[in-house]
Amino acid sequence: MRVVHFGHSCVLLETRDTRILVDPGAFSSGFESERGLDAVLITHQHFDHIDSEKLPGLLRANPDAQLVTDPGSAETVEKLGLGSRTAQPGDALRFGDTVVHVVGGQHATIHAAVPIVPNVGFVFDHGAFYHPGDSFFVPDQRIDVLGLPTGAPWLKAGEAVDFLRAVSPRIAVPIHEAVLAYPEMHYGLFSNLAPDGTEVRVLPRGEPADL
Repeated sequence: MRVVHFGHSCVLLETRDTRILVDPGAFSSGFESERGLDAVLITHQHFDHIDSEKLPGLLRANPDAQLVTDPGSAETVEKLGLGSRTAQPGDALRFGDTVVHVVGGQHATIHAAVPIVPNVGFVFDHGAFYHPGDSFFVPDQRIDVLGLPTGAPWLKAGEAVDFLRAVSPRIAVPIHEAVLAYPEMHYGLFSNLAPDGTEVRVLPRGEPADL
């Protein structure tokens, strides 16, 4: 599987016959130029995961791409006049030969005074890649490559390490880093505290990497 990281939580997954973009948000860049997409998946409604200004143009340029969102993003998508499918935890989606299992259900807690919104994670090809959105949900499947949230108002570095250890992937790719001025501090922490057998690999922005 080939992965392109467009910054923050936006990643492009390329399998043998599909190209799937996840979380094209406002803190990411370069994804709007992608063509030949089969699907665009949204984990939750926050603007850093769904860019309302760029999403309509992206879908116009990719007329064959199916838009799939979590339950909480329905209102945003409806206001944009876009057709979409709502993904629920437990769903199994198929795009070409690529299977995507929907997991999770809730965003991680930001603060007791902030309502918790829906959030779904996407597990590609029975664990080949896992994008958790903004959550620490640990799926039942063995995960080969994990998109590892790095910095957020809802996240402490120690919690990210605990999540990394719980999932214990072969490779961890740091994502959700745009709120940090110096994410390298977190990357070093992940590398030093990763479980045995896990490699932390930082992807250059916008460049494909075979994982």
